[in-house]
Amino acid sequence: MRLLLTGADGFTGVHLTEAASKAGFEVFPLKSDLSNAGALIEEVAQIAPTHVIHLAGISAVTHADQQELYKVNLFGTLNLLDALLKVKGSIQKIILASSANVYGNVIAGPHSISEDLCTLPVNQYAMSKLAMEYMARSYLDNLPIVFTRPFNYTGVGHDTRFVIPKIIEHFKNNAPIIELGNMTVQREYNDVRNVCDIYLALLKLSQVGEVYNICSGRTSSLNLVIAELRRLTGQTMEVRVNPSFVRKNEIEVLAGNPEKLESCIGAIHWRPLEDTLSWMLGSPKAIDKMSI
Repeated sequence: MRLLLTGADGFTGVHLTEAASKAGFEVFPLKSDLSNAGALIEEVAQIAPTHVIHLAGISAVTHADQQELYKVNLFGTLNLLDALLKVKGSIQKIILASSANVYGNVIAGPHSISEDLCTLPVNQYAMSKLAMEYMARSYLDNLPIVFTRPFNYTGVGHDTRFVIPKIIEHFKNNAPIIELGNMTVQREYNDVRNVCDIYLALLKLSQVGEVYNICSGRTSSLNLVIAELRRLTGQTMEVRVNPSFVRKNEIEVLAGNPEKLESCIGAIHWRPLEDTLSWMLGSPKAIDKMSI
């Protein structure tokens, strides 16, 4: 099994490379720039993958260059799919990583954001991912594509531009104060190790053309995360809300319904948040890579 992995040197990619190798895949990290269509065609043809997981892209909601979001997340993906068309006969499954942000402030009950709900993106990052999904669907007659919408997750190596690793870094450094944004928004903070296992299961069990939320349905506020880290470390770091960190069009609750995912791959034994935070507290400083 020959796995072409884009974004292999990023946060998720590093963990997924290790997990896939242990699962028996020969992993081939994509080296070409997604904007270089010619190089992509040549490299993909040489690899001749049997499976593909496309993680590469800009993952920061706050990314300043809006045109670059579309250049990478949308048109970069289309360049990759054009290259994969050349080896379509050998490819068993292609997973394209989208984002749960495409749901926006969808009206749904607690933990009930399911794949069939209307998407209502509220920022350009989410719109670039949703545009990617729609455009990629035009390839379904020729390529075995599956779409994933991961909800928030974290772990060792996560970029400190994201909120959980930022908080972890402050606790590691025994900082007296941290400035954060909205402390009451509800998010899933799942473990990247679970997410990698799910990607590998979906390579085998998912149905072509389907969308799968990668989610647990468990949410926490930053207030709860801070309280847990205070308990784990014995520190009493002060938290100050900086109004400049509070996003416009903030999504208040972002939690998914895992029923479709679990009906596909079976029950998922999610690591407790305490375990993930403890793992991160005991790790070396995060690698600064931008990835999914």
